[in-house]
Amino acid sequence: MEVVLVLALVVVLVGVPAIVLWRVLRGRRELGTSPAERATFETLHTASLAAPPLRAGLTQEGAEKASKHLRELLGSPAIAITDGERLLVYDGDGEHHAHEAFEHAAATLKDGRIQVLAIDCELLECPIRHAVVVPLSTGSLAAYGPHSSAGLVRAAQETARWVDSQLELAELDRSRTLLMEAEVRALRAQISPHFIYNSLTTIASFVRTDPERARELLLEFADFTRYSFRRHGDYTTLAEELRSIDRYLILERARFGDQLQVTLRIAPEVLPVAVPFLCLQPLVENAVRHGLESKAGVGRITIIAEDAGAECRISVEDDGLGMDPERLRLVLAGEVASEGGVGLANVDERLRQVYGDEYGLVVETGHNAGTKVNVRLPKYHPGVSAR
Repeated sequence: MEVVLVLALVVVLVGVPAIVLWRVLRGRRELGTSPAERATFETLHTASLAAPPLRAGLTQEGAEKASKHLRELLGSPAIAITDGERLLVYDGDGEHHAHEAFEHAAATLKDGRIQVLAIDCELLECPIRHAVVVPLSTGSLAAYGPHSSAGLVRAAQETARWVDSQLELAELDRSRTLLMEAEVRALRAQISPHFIYNSLTTIASFVRTDPERARELLLEFADFTRYSFRRHGDYTTLAEELRSIDRYLILERARFGDQLQVTLRIAPEVLPVAVPFLCLQPLVENAVRHGLESKAGVGRITIIAEDAGAECRISVEDDGLGMDPERLRLVLAGEVASEGGVGLANVDERLRQVYGDEYGLVVETGHNAGTKVNVRLPKYHPGVSAR
């Protein structure tokens, strides 16, 4: 019964952050040395090793990597995992029974009920005499052993529930990734037609009067679009994002001339920081398109990136027409649509998804008061890498 209680504890603690679990494991000596405490901590440690492979979904590779740890959780000589259509892994003793494992799971896969089976084997030394097969959300888990018991059935149930919770988290991660990809595609669709038209029109105006200038601008345009439409990686470095912004501003200055003035203050220490792809470029384009295009006279944009200890702080400010603060709030909340706020809302949502709600955009604006968009980014964050 002790094993069952420990496995139930693992299910309860499935949402505990990894850092908390690490601290618990690290402090196991201080927390006690009784058999029950040691069993609890060893079970938690084993569960933490099985979790990462399962967070990629129920795949053959993930099942193979997790199977040893799941077998240890169950205390079984062997286990088998199916995805409902095939055997993903048979791990442990009695490998000569592996070809039977999918057949053992057939009834459970059909009706979703727990099956307790007697296994016939002519080898006297074989420990595989019984199997407990329990359903998973997308397959089955079988625990094999020399005998069946209520404790093994309960342990298999609890382990299956824990596996399902990891698979649900994997699906959530996948959904969030697909959502972020969709939002980046939507952002590209918003930026590209307007910018491409204006850029090509500007380049065309230089073809006869200044061919060399037209060639340089065309190369900048090619580099900018190559970066914006790249197909790999959710993240980039701040240096790469700023380089793309510089190309964008070169093309816009060619169109606006001296009417567009840009100031950049960038701390070298923050250039290697990994940031979500296209998280700053839309803010700059928003400043140009909706802050300065309709303004008479000179327009100014200031871009600042500062080192702030564990964070990088970035601001994009323009002295354009600004926006009604209440309408901006509704745009960022997704309650109203606004051409002028699509880029802001998209970036705000992606930053919150990656880093948490405390890292959303902070926007200062008002009628004829310009706009300043403030961004805080942690220098290091789990899962965020520019590789």
